[in-house]
Amino acid sequence: MTNNNLLEKIVSLCKRRGFIYPGSEIYGGFAGVYDYGPYGVLLRNNVAETWTRAMAAHDNINFIDSGIFTSPKVWEASGHVSGFNDPLIACLSCHSKLRADHLLESVGVSADEKMSEKELNKVFDAHRKKIKCPVCDKKSFGKVVKKTLMATSTLGNLDEKDKDVYLRAETAQGIFINFKNFLDFGCSVPFGIAQVGKVFRNEISPRQFMFRKREFEQMEMQYFTYPRDVDVAYSAWKKERMAYYETIGISAEHLRWKKHERLVFYAKDAWDIEYSFPFGWGEIEGVHHRGDYDLKQHQKYSGVDFSVLDEGVGEKYIPYVVETSAGLDRVIFALLAEAYDEDKVGGETRTVLRFLPRIAPIKVAVFPLLKNKPKLVSKARDIYKTLKKDLLFVAFDDNGNIGKRYRRQDEIGTPYCVTVDFQTLEDDTVTVRDRDTVKQARVKVGELIDYITKEL
Repeated sequence: MTNNNLLEKIVSLCKRRGFIYPGSEIYGGFAGVYDYGPYGVLLRNNVAETWTRAMAAHDNINFIDSGIFTSPKVWEASGHVSGFNDPLIACLSCHSKLRADHLLESVGVSADEKMSEKELNKVFDAHRKKIKCPVCDKKSFGKVVKKTLMATSTLGNLDEKDKDVYLRAETAQGIFINFKNFLDFGCSVPFGIAQVGKVFRNEISPRQFMFRKREFEQMEMQYFTYPRDVDVAYSAWKKERMAYYETIGISAEHLRWKKHERLVFYAKDAWDIEYSFPFGWGEIEGVHHRGDYDLKQHQKYSGVDFSVLDEGVGEKYIPYVVETSAGLDRVIFALLAEAYDEDKVGGETRTVLRFLPRIAPIKVAVFPLLKNKPKLVSKARDIYKTLKKDLLFVAFDDNGNIGKRYRRQDEIGTPYCVTVDFQTLEDDTVTVRDRDTVKQARVKVGELIDYITKEL
């Protein structure tokens, strides 16, 4: 079930509170690109850190930061140049460029990337009379044409005979082409290589806020294992990756598994973890059994031997790969949807983001009760500086009355607010207010860090 009203509220809050801005907004926007504001950057960093910690908890996983630009041969070997595309169709009335598979989905018909242009046109023609353009509401379309999702660049392209250079469409290939370097470094099968990084895709119709973008970030891990052990590893990683989302505050009832019925060219099996977004179910992470496709392809195209000696049987083999690939921007979108809430406080409706403390961009906000009382402001500043040394992400807020400051921090998702008032000057205690329960407690300034740290 879709909830467009909730989506609009989330988009509005994100811009109003400095989480996410439309890309190139002063020039009318740029579809499929968004900019992270001050609190969006902190939220993004917190999510990336939880994922990094989850991977680093394993003794046999190491990290890489591979280049965004690679040799064009990388993408020829991987199959992306020839097989990574989307079905484009044009509305003949308003000239909008649209995804044919999305239009088919709107009338309950499934189509996927393995279909040829001929197959797609046959399916589209069978349902053409009932498909409307979402822009102009007309039913006039051209033919379906497959267009590459690879974003190209002129980097290093100085001659007409030079090949196109591609911005990476996934971080996985940067891992695969460094496989031998990790063996030489000292890694031994089974082991994983993980990274967080930006990727670029020439999306025909980016949509649904942060869900489908042209520039986005992936959190990917490729796990190399013995072929005989791949099924066990695959099952274990599926279980672990689903459990991860509850640790960052996403409830199990809003998550589900979805199996890929038609597999892409590199996969032997594939499942998606989907979240119930305001627009409906959508993928936030894929867990895939990639077999030995990628390593064999790069071995073939590069001439570099990627085989590994199995000392147990004295034979060489190409490792199989289990991939976990999460979309960082989609996870952030899911967290915003999960945390968004409205309730009544003092007879008034408030908006609150109920992030887990470890995810919240700001952990504590410090207020002087009145901004025109120098002693209160000075004391609040001292407490702010002390807390910031230990908690780092602390806000100082003296703008507006105390009620407005609480509401502002609720919308940011700040778990605790500390208020310095006149009683503070008498007995060195402050008021600590809980975001979720709105209950308040008096705490000694000297015990404040221990109190908040324990609560967090």
